[in-house]
Amino acid sequence: MPAHVAAQPKIYPYHGANYCPAGYQPVQIAGVICCGQPNQHMSYSQALAHPMPTKKVYKARHKVRSARPTCMSGTKGCTN
Repeated sequence: MPAHVAAQPKIYPYHGANYCPAGYQPVQIAGVICCGQPNQHMSYSQALAHPMPTKKVYKARHKVRSARPTCMSGTKGCTN
């Protein structure tokens, strides 16, 4: 990107009622609406609404141990 293009402020078109003089249209510069010529192709709200990556949530999986014995009493290997 050329240095002179990067040094210019981003001027976004504003889609609303046009009360600007001939040759100008409503634009939004850093959230302020005024008359001018936009140098961006999308509106300010579209630029702020970029998709955010979804955060993955990992739940801890715990093994649930029963307080009751899993084998019948009197069975070989049961220690209760």
